[in-house]
Amino acid sequence: MNAMIKKGQRYLERFRVLDEQLMDENIVKDPKRMATLAKEQASITEVVDTFKVYQDLNTQLNEAQALLDESDPELVEMAEMEIADLQAQLTDLEAKLEILMLPKDPDDDKNVIMEIRGAAGGDEGNIFAGDLFRMYSRFAELMNWDVEVLEASEAEVGGFTLISFLVKGEQVYRYLKFESGAHRVQRIPKTETQGRVHTSTATVLAMPEAQEEDVEINNEDLTIETHRASGAGGQHVNKTDSAVRITHNPTGISVNVQDGRSQHANKDMAMKIIRARVYEHFQEIQEAELGEQRRMKIGRGDRSEKIRTYNYPQNRVTDHRVGLTLVQLDRIVDGRMQDIFDALLSWEQQKKLEAPLDEDA
Repeated sequence: MNAMIKKGQRYLERFRVLDEQLMDENIVKDPKRMATLAKEQASITEVVDTFKVYQDLNTQLNEAQALLDESDPELVEMAEMEIADLQAQLTDLEAKLEILMLPKDPDDDKNVIMEIRGAAGGDEGNIFAGDLFRMYSRFAELMNWDVEVLEASEAEVGGFTLISFLVKGEQVYRYLKFESGAHRVQRIPKTETQGRVHTSTATVLAMPEAQEEDVEINNEDLTIETHRASGAGGQHVNKTDSAVRITHNPTGISVNVQDGRSQHANKDMAMKIIRARVYEHFQEIQEAELGEQRRMKIGRGDRSEKIRTYNYPQNRVTDHRVGLTLVQLDRIVDGRMQDIFDALLSWEQQKKLEAPLDEDA
């Protein structure tokens, strides 16, 4: 409990410092700095408010306990009743504070760049990639988020060999970070004449949209090439060298974008993707150095595992990380994924609670 009180006092002090900074004339003149500080203050307001209530109840408890030494039996009885009530409230608040003070993933508030690729299963894997894109688009619509396609390679039979898209809104990464990994589908493909169920996969990568301040990318480290776009993409697309390929030489990460309306638009899209991929690359290196326990505390897990199975004949979806099975596949693929995300957020929270205490976290 002493650790919680110390941590709560650090939150109070940080809130006070932010208050002072937000009234500083030099900072008021810097909108970007103001926005950053205001966002940080907003992120800790609930912790601070809850801890203030906790402190107030503790004061009331001490005052009530002092009344136990009084000679008036009625006064002592009232004090005992008040103590029982205050202790119950404090127990509830302690549990709430324990969760509120868990380390937060610093990327949770960011937009997300998602990449979906058809994998095992050939045509069916590509079709499934298209189904996943529709599922996330519908979920984004229900969450009042915006979706912007950055890059798309359509497959001949439908779906995509690759589709990259930006999802913009509030706390997008908090939810979609769980989607990185292999997604498996079990169903009878349209091309199957014997009625047999096939298993195919698509892979998903969810990356926080990185800002310039998040990752340093030097222009001299980039190779930028233009070329004539190929494939479908509108009447204009094959007439000029509008496609853009950017390679980040230190990491070897490369992006090719051709679906924008101009070379400038394609370059902007390619830079968004390359920045996110490079940021993700360095995050993975850092997390490997932090080790498993610490990685759990900042809300990130293994991005290469098989995470979910979609079984169409039984209308069933199973998330393998949390052991959750829902016989509601039709609802899930229509974007109504909240039950899955609620379970995953609880799982993430439990992992953090089980991690070793780090008072400096």
